[in-house]
Amino acid sequence: MSTAALSSMRSCQPSVPSPRRAQRLVEILDLLTARGTLSIDALCNELRVSPATLRRDMTHLEDQGLVVRTRGGARANTGRELPVRLRDTKEPQAKRAIAITAAALLPVNRPLAVAIGGGSTAAEVARELGRRRRLTIVTNALTTAVAVAARPNLQVIMTGGVIRASSLELVGSLAETTFNGISVNVAILGADGVSATNGVTTHDHTEARTNHAMVTHAHRLMVVADGSKIGRTTVAKVADASAIDVLVTDASADPHELAALAELGVTVHVTPSRPRTQYRSSSAAGRRRTR
Repeated sequence: MSTAALSSMRSCQPSVPSPRRAQRLVEILDLLTARGTLSIDALCNELRVSPATLRRDMTHLEDQGLVVRTRGGARANTGRELPVRLRDTKEPQAKRAIAITAAALLPVNRPLAVAIGGGSTAAEVARELGRRRRLTIVTNALTTAVAVAARPNLQVIMTGGVIRASSLELVGSLAETTFNGISVNVAILGADGVSATNGVTTHDHTEARTNHAMVTHAHRLMVVADGSKIGRTTVAKVADASAIDVLVTDASADPHELAALAELGVTVHVTPSRPRTQYRSSSAAGRRRTR
């Protein structure tokens, strides 16, 4: 991918709040999600900011449909997806640890083709893989492509498709056609929800169909998701839990849910790796990939 194309791709991304403000926006959403409706005064006290600053933040979140203003306060719109530029600020250390573990699970001594989806955790995995050689990355995510496009040692293939503003992923028939025409060793997929009962889920049906095309044409599926996604279910299904070969998550994940996933044949790695925790059912040993 050329430098000009990379610059153009970056210019297409929405304006990003400063790191400090982005973190505050996430904290506002976390407070509203946990406690329901809160007054402006209560939020100001929690966050130690002025009413004027908080009102500007509320306007920003309301414009994106993430909060609903009430008389003197606000509540979270829990049905809306958090934009990727805000998701990037959540649990950065956990995502980095997940990425290191995920990359270490992939072979290094032979050519490898991987498909990598969208999301901040998947992009971290791409960055970690960026130092590899003899690696081909196929992606439909602008964030993932930007993370590795300038690496001359990699071959990066971008799908076509329609950009989803909230996730910066290319979705739809063009993206699906690309995935349907390839075969990769591993698909590395982020998720909005992972559960033994409902499998891998995301917020958007079109995105789910595109991700399903990616998964279907991979020999193995690795899901990377921080603990907040484990046991959670969102509206659109990508794959059954039994389709997951490897799940990499962090220590905040519900251990009962991880055990249930392991019973379905999923090999689960929990970071940090001191000691490395691995849940593996007896049925997982020697399991072949079938879809």
